[in-house]
Parts: sequence; structure tokens; C-alpha cells
Amino acid sequence: MHLVGQVAPLFKAASYDPKAKSHTITELSKLTKENKWVILFFYPLDFSSLCPKELKELAEYENDFKSLNTEVLTISIDSPYSHEAWVEKELKNFPYTMLSDITKRLSRDYGVHEEEKGVALRGTFIIDPVGNVQHHQCNNLSIKRSSKHLIETLTEVQKQYDSNK
Repeated sequence: MHLVGQVAPLFKAASYDPKAKSHTITELSKLTKENKWVILFFYPLDFSSLCPKELKELAEYENDFKSLNTEVLTISIDSPYSHEAWVEKELKNFPYTMLSDITKRLSRDYGVHEEEKGVALRGTFIIDPVGNVQHHQCNNLSIKRSSKHLIETLTEVQKQYDSNK
């Protein structure tokens, strides 16, 4: 199943905002109403071996994403309380809201759920300001993504989007 070119599945998800140090509900529709680009960054689990490397690298590009009018949302099957504990213990100063997919609905709706292991694959989605999926990448559990490549892809997707208006 692919979602490229289609309306992104809408969601409301319990989340942890590490900047505000608060638990909240995140809604995709609110972000697109703010005319923002959105990146959904699915990862398997908090407190795992590869995930902190990916998320720490992603955090290094915070200013790049801001300059590209993009909100980054990270998503795993862990609870918002697990996200909070992970930030406090290992991901100091993590800048992105962390969504809980404890029901696995989001990873299933986006086609990145690994049924046998019960976690999400390393799925990345770029959603435009009107709510359509413009790009999707999915990696196996053991394959790390490149945040630098993600910025390059986002920049190219935005150029193409603007030229097609």
C-alpha cells in the first residue's frame, strides 16, 4: 500500500511535547490548517539501540526544518510517559513532539506496521500544507535513515510542489 499523492490519514494522538514538558493531543488537521508541512517519522521503540541515534541526528536539523516551515512529529508504539522518560534519560533537549501509537492504528493506517514484531518500521512521510502525502520512505528495522537526505528530499519536494501550483 502506498499513500503518495493521496490525502494523509487524519489522526488525533496522545503525545509528549519535550519543549513544553507536557502531555498533549496532536492532530494532523490542525497543522495543515496552519499551512505547515509535516514530517511523520515512525520508529520502532524508545530505549532501543538504533532509534536514539536516528532521533539525535534528526534533532540536529531542527533549524533546517523550521526554515522550511515543517513540523516534525516522531511516532512509536510507546506511551507519552515512556517518551517523557526517554527524553529525560537519553534524548536531552529533543525538540520534536513525540506521538504515542500504543494502539498501532497510526502505523497501520500509514502502512508501516510490522505485524510479527508489533512495532512500526522506519517510515518517513512528507505531507504538504493541504494534507496530501508527497513522499514516503520505509526502511527495515535495522536500516538507519539519513536526516541530511531527508532535508534534501523535503527541499526538492517543496520546489516541485511550488512549481505545480
